[in-house]
Amino acid sequence: QVQVVESGGGLVQAGGSLRLSCAASGGSFSGYAMGWFRQAPGKRREFVATIDWSGGSTTYADSVQGRFTISRDNAKHTVYLQMNSLKPEDTAVYYCARSKFGTAGTLEQVYNSWGQGTQVTVSS
Repeated sequence: QVQVVESGGGLVQAGGSLRLSCAASGGSFSGYAMGWFRQAPGKRREFVATIDWSGGSTTYADSVQGRFTISRDNAKHTVYLQMNSLKPEDTAVYYCARSKFGTAGTLEQVYNSWGQGTQVTVSS
């Protein structure tokens, strides 16, 4: 079973940027899609972004489209989430997950390896 570990969270002012990283180990990485999800206090976990196995196909939630960029480095077994123009409503715990499949997916059910999450806090 692959393990994924997120890093890069922190406190940032509105309008600022952060880059999250997700390192995978203990299993296959390059043949599988990866995704980022987030959960704000008192809310359900929601989809943020996904990238297919090759990095050639990405999908974003409407709320982050144009501000966030997902990418991957298969040689380093790492996926990234570049977050720009951050807003207070982006405050959440961000989770990385590996999909069961190579194609990108937006549903939690297609992901079977989840990290512990990293906190992102955006102050106004």
